[in-house]
Amino acid sequence: MRTTFPGAFARTLTVASASALALAACASAPGAAGPSPESPAASPAPPPSASPAGFTAPVDNCGFHLAVDSAPERIVTIKSTSTELVLALGLGEKLVGTAFPDGDLPDHLTLPNPPPPVLSEKAPGSEAVLAVEPDFIFAGWESNLTAENAGERADLAELGIATYVAPPACQEAPYQPAPLTFEHIFAYITEAGALLGAPEAAADLVAAQRAELAAITPAAGSPTAVWYSSGSDIPFVGGGIGAPQLLMETAGLRNINADLPETWASVAWEAIAAEDPDLIVLVDSAWNSVDHKIQVLESNPVTAAMTAVREGSYLVVDFPASEAGVRSVAAAASLAEQAAGW
Repeated sequence: MRTTFPGAFARTLTVASASALALAACASAPGAAGPSPESPAASPAPPPSASPAGFTAPVDNCGFHLAVDSAPERIVTIKSTSTELVLALGLGEKLVGTAFPDGDLPDHLTLPNPPPPVLSEKAPGSEAVLAVEPDFIFAGWESNLTAENAGERADLAELGIATYVAPPACQEAPYQPAPLTFEHIFAYITEAGALLGAPEAAADLVAAQRAELAAITPAAGSPTAVWYSSGSDIPFVGGGIGAPQLLMETAGLRNINADLPETWASVAWEAIAAEDPDLIVLVDSAWNSVDHKIQVLESNPVTAAMTAVREGSYLVVDFPASEAGVRSVAAAASLAEQAAGW
């Protein structure tokens, strides 16, 4: 289906249904997606290729099929990971709105001047999004693109607005990476670069990150660790298939919850204390800071007796780096460096 939006939306987008793609025999593999716990192992899908009839070949993004005819000119990003990738690709001037910031930008990334408006501190509503007339919405989570938030993807497509979800955040089989690897992340960067009209910048970014990844020296001795993301009474911790597991494994840490087939999971403090990990990875956020987490650990008799709490063996990751994206390699390198001090 080809739709053209009037006015500032003069750019044409092509959004095809799954059945139409099948009839046309278009190549539309899951972008940067891996197997689910129930599906067989699979390699990351190749990035979209140039198409004689359009800007990119159709992409199967978390089960939603889309293709674009030309590089977007008016981009809205939802979640820090999406905003950071757009900036890392040198496309900041095309941002007409951002939403759901998880924290400050890293020092090497800056917004244009003047910066685009923050449409919402959380997931934006469709009214706020449509008001800035985007032609492309880049979301960090699938839940950002629902009727309750920015809008259903099919409805937005009818308005000529393409939508894209960071593939590492896909939740359903066979699109969820399980486990997530850096190849998934690099394929995601490559695919996003093609869709946004910056394939060369994406290739350069991937090459630089591969070199940075190769330079990481894992922590000696493979210390055990727990990833403490949020929560007080019952903590939300890193499981065995997502970004926390990937970052810890790359840094040379052994995740005590690696056997959980989830990206994040709720685990009782008693179970964590029984494992007595050598190190505790603390995710720092404005709503649940490192200082607060340490206070929780030290005030709970169960956790206060843990070796890592008594010795203050804490590693820190900023919340925006805790989700898969352009910060993942740097976050793994930082964990390895911090762990080397213990």
